[in-house]
Amino acid sequence: MEKKVAIQVYGAEQICASCVGAPSSKDTFEWLKAALSRKYSGQPFDMQYIDIFAPGDDPEIRSFAQKVLDEDLFYPVVVIEGELVAEGNPRLKKIYAAMEQHGFIPENALAANE
Repeated sequence: MEKKVAIQVYGAEQICASCVGAPSSKDTFEWLKAALSRKYSGQPFDMQYIDIFAPGDDPEIRSFAQKVLDEDLFYPVVVIEGELVAEGNPRLKKIYAAMEQHGFIPENALAANE
């Protein structure tokens, strides 16, 4: 696999009102990054955390951050290669399925083929 898959996690310091008891967006970002690194060891992906209230200057990122706010999406919102994959408290199974659609192979499957 040559191309790095882009993963963006949109969130905010404050936990969304409907997500009381869930981890913060930044905690979810760190947890997800660690889980993906273990599951797809040695396979390239690029993760980026984006604060929906301070998304920076990139027009695409600003537009999606505004969409999160306008459509009252539950954050954190996980986007893989431009596709919204999860919102609120993300489920790894759904995120893994999206990664595998982009050609990622789980570490245990790689080991079995060696």
